[in-house]
Amino acid sequence: MIVMSQDDMSQEFHLSDQELLMAVDGELSERAVERVESHLAACWACRARKQEMETTIGEFMRFQREVFDDQFPPPEGPRALLRAQMAQLASTQTSPWERWFQFLSRRLSWALVAGVLILAGVTYLGFRAWQQNSGRLVAVTTPDPALTPGATVLLDQREVCRQTSVKNKDVPVAVRKRVFDEYGIRSADPRAYEVDYLITPALGGADDIHNLWPESNRAAVWNAEVKDSLEDHLRDLVCDGGLDLATAQREIATNWIEAYKKYFHTDRPVGLRN
Repeated sequence: MIVMSQDDMSQEFHLSDQELLMAVDGELSERAVERVESHLAACWACRARKQEMETTIGEFMRFQREVFDDQFPPPEGPRALLRAQMAQLASTQTSPWERWFQFLSRRLSWALVAGVLILAGVTYLGFRAWQQNSGRLVAVTTPDPALTPGATVLLDQREVCRQTSVKNKDVPVAVRKRVFDEYGIRSADPRAYEVDYLITPALGGADDIHNLWPESNRAAVWNAEVKDSLEDHLRDLVCDGGLDLATAQREIATNWIEAYKKYFHTDRPVGLRN
């Protein structure tokens, strides 16, 4: 969750993908490591992006081991076979043309194997990219933490509970378009989504792009109406002194569905339990 003051809400400072990749690979200088680790300790979005990179790299390495390690022999065997074939070739009387043809055949075989490996790797990475982009086009019930980690203004419990207008504000059209673009939703019917606050302003949520996401109106169970009831319940708990404001903000930002289950003591929305 990003905590922002009113003066710096419009400023966005994040580590670049290149810095995060260098941090994952251990290629940063000692001074750069201190700076990056200090930023990661305070920035939820960058931590989530770094974890996403590490997970993708780990999945690719596991895929490579599972698919290729059992299909190709260890390199020692082919090398020994190649040396034996070369010795046999040297001991026989063949014409220069025949020796060239045999050498070319072996080179083409190894090139074919290398081409298969490269093609498999490119295909896998392309599939992962398609899978991630396609996932943003289905019904969105929880936000992507890398895009919407949540953001708050610096309000305490008394300031929050003194507010008289506690309903979510209308999101400007330009901001709505930017949210749709970030989630890869460029041609969908706007009526199918509600650009919602992850942390509601009734709990100190900020008017910031990191606190907005396109919640699907087509979700049959965990929809915007259910989340609204959670927001009202958490605000009542905070203002009655039964729940710390920072805890309420953190839990709704981390996973609002799990927060609903926790504070309503149910696995399904209250109206659907029967």
